Amino acid sequence: MYQLTGAIRPYAWGSRTVIADLQGRPSPSDAPEAELWLGAHPGDPSTVAAPDGPVSLDALIAGDPPAHLGAEVAGTFGARLPYLLKILAAEAPLSLQAHPDPDYAREAWARQQADPTLPRNYTDAHHKPEMLVALTPFEALCGFRAPHLAADDIEAMGIASLTPVVKALRDSDLRTAVELLLSWPAGDRTALVEAVVAAGTSRLAVDLAAHYPGDPGVLVALLLNHVRLKPGEAIWMPAGNLHAYLRGAGIELMAASDNVLRGGLTPKRVDVEELLKVLRFEVLDDPLLHSEEVAPGVQTWRVPVPDFVLYRITLDGTRPPTEVPAAGPRVIVATAGDVFVGEAVDGTPVELTPGRAAYAPAEAGRIKLAGSGVAFVAAVP
Repeated sequence: MYQLTGAIRPYAWGSRTVIADLQGRPSPSDAPEAELWLGAHPGDPSTVAAPDGPVSLDALIAGDPPAHLGAEVAGTFGARLPYLLKILAAEAPLSLQAHPDPDYAREAWARQQADPTLPRNYTDAHHKPEMLVALTPFEALCGFRAPHLAADDIEAMGIASLTPVVKALRDSDLRTAVELLLSWPAGDRTALVEAVVAAGTSRLAVDLAAHYPGDPGVLVALLLNHVRLKPGEAIWMPAGNLHAYLRGAGIELMAASDNVLRGGLTPKRVDVEELLKVLRFEVLDDPLLHSEEVAPGVQTWRVPVPDFVLYRITLDGTRPPTEVPAAGPRVIVATAGDVFVGEAVDGTPVELTPGRAAYAPAEAGRIKLAGSGVAFVAAVP
């Protein structure tokens, strides 16, 4: 076992208090703390306390992939940890975004590498499905809702220029509705969003416009499910799912990629043509990802990808140590109480207080958690 120190990402939309308070550090912090990365992603790998001193987790794994990943994981994914675990703390809305599926990611990355004149939309050849479990009340946009409901809301604004969008939605043509909004003439966007705010019929639109005035993503957001999660509830964002986090804290687990195609609510570049190739224009009737109990105190959420699985383990201090139902490389982070996870490489017990993490390589074998608290464990199925 290794003590794991994550990397804080200071994105502007992050909270100055949530992660600091969770870890028991003084708050507010000097800068926004949007995400705590716990993994080996080359963009900001975590650090482990190794016998010879601190080392980045990606370097540790690269030094002996079979020992750290196990032969099967290393054979499938190569010398890399295939997932990234995060604590996410959003104080302001994130961009509308979607991610490619594995085949398209590989093809798009290869095209981009072969032709330096193409837009640099992709950072790697991997997909990026992701899930999030709320730690606090959490708001998000996740997947398209029934088009007629979105048509009702937009029509109620009484904005004549939006008639073609309403018609497309009445025809269940989500693709055309999205394309019309994201291709809105640049010179008319501010007036459009101001008209939406003046209509006052959508609290969501008014809130988003306050953060992103003149952004047509304010309208695209109305085509999506507005989800309000209670702590412990989860959502799933597969390839092609248009989504955005609005506010709250959660545990996020994803495939280890940084391929993001944005669709609005951002000052960053939006490539409408490329986004339309990736989006899946399917209605998502139930955006929640439902959990199941696999052992006393052990909860999981099944997702249809080979890259990761997430467990939530609740320890009440009365039961014997709880075995983690997964082998291979595992990342463990505590979110409440005092959790003990085996022994470190120097023989000392690994104790996890909230916001602290550990890494168990495949060669550690089965591991057990003890104490009284809550921990999340990321693993490969």
